[in-house]
Formats: sequence, structure tokens, C-alpha cells
Amino acid sequence: MSHITLVRHGQANTEARDETSYDRLSDLGTQQARWLGEHIARSGEHFPRLYCGSLTRQRQTAAAISLANHADPVIDPRFDEMEFFTLAALYRDQHNVPIPEDREDFADHLPRLFAAWQAGEIEGPPESFDRFETRVRDGIEDIGKGDGRAMVVTSAGVIGMAMRLTLGLDLIGFARACLAVENTSLSRWLPLRGSLALTQFNALPHLEDAERQFARTHL
Repeated sequence: MSHITLVRHGQANTEARDETSYDRLSDLGTQQARWLGEHIARSGEHFPRLYCGSLTRQRQTAAAISLANHADPVIDPRFDEMEFFTLAALYRDQHNVPIPEDREDFADHLPRLFAAWQAGEIEGPPESFDRFETRVRDGIEDIGKGDGRAMVVTSAGVIGMAMRLTLGLDLIGFARACLAVENTSLSRWLPLRGSLALTQFNALPHLEDAERQFARTHL
């Protein structure tokens, strides 16, 4: 069966306020990915196709998962995250909207940011909203055409966009999906007659034990 599993990268540098500083795993993020790899090995699940975005935190996560008897992942920049910090800084400078400091503020800020981005009200973005949406759609559709199970190590925005494309989410729903995605969580889609069916979202089987509850993170 040719289903697609999207894995969010492990916890990154949570103190960062720019793209470069954020783009590396924390020690906990590396451990989260190792535990995921161990869980997959115990389950006996096999992924003949592995993919990864080009960002450092995504590649570090894929390396820490370290699936035995698997080839190195194909690096595909279509699964890179949107540049949130860059967009948020432009939105702040151009529209006087502060960058959020905590998760509650993110819940209000992100839909507004997405609406301004989609409407072209943010000048000089790294890419347009439509371009982000298109590259995620194209990447997932291309993988869906292949044979065998596929794993893609990516980021919350990409997974949220996959949810938007699958379920027809508006911008508020898209933003909430992005905020819900936990580090190293598994979300799965099944290609069906030219479309995608969501079969699992944000699962953390490797962090379900009581002694690992501390390791569940969103940021």
C-alpha cells in the first residue's frame, strides 16, 4: 500500500528568533527522533521510500531516526518549512504587528499573518502563499504516485498545509493545524483515486509511556 507518512522534525532551538538560529535540533529534539526510530524498528514497519526537506533540523531528524536497512533519504526542498520568522518580521515592520512571545499569542497571530501573506499584503516575502501551497501539493502528489510506503521528514507548516489541502481548511483551520503538530509526530495519508485520504494525525506512539510524557513538545 502506497501511503505517505509525514514526520515533523524534533524540537529545534526554542530560544531562536530568526531562521538560521532556529534551524538546529535541541538535545531533546535529537532524543525524540531516536525514540521514534527505535519504535519503528520494533514495529517492523518498513519504508522503502524516504524523503526529507533540505533544512538542517529536518536532515538532523532523519539522521537521528536512523532506520536500519534503509537508503539515505532523498532531499526535496518542496518539504522545507515556510520562513515564519522572516514573514513575522516583515509583518511587524510593515503593519506594526508584534511577533508573538508565547503559544497563546501564536494562536491569534498566525491566522492574521497567513491572511496578510495570502492577500499579498506583506511586501518582499521569501515566497508567496500560493507558491508555498503549490510546492507542498506537488511534492505530496508526486510521492503519492510512487510505489510502496513513503516517509517524509518535514515541518509543521508543511503538515498543516497538507491538512488544508486534504480537508479544505480555511486559514484559521490551517493555522490551528500548524500549531497542533507536535515534534516528531506522525501524520498519514492514503492516496485514493487521485486524491488523498487522511488516516492519522499527530500520533506520538514513541512518547506515550509515562516516563516520556515530558518529551512532548510543540515548539
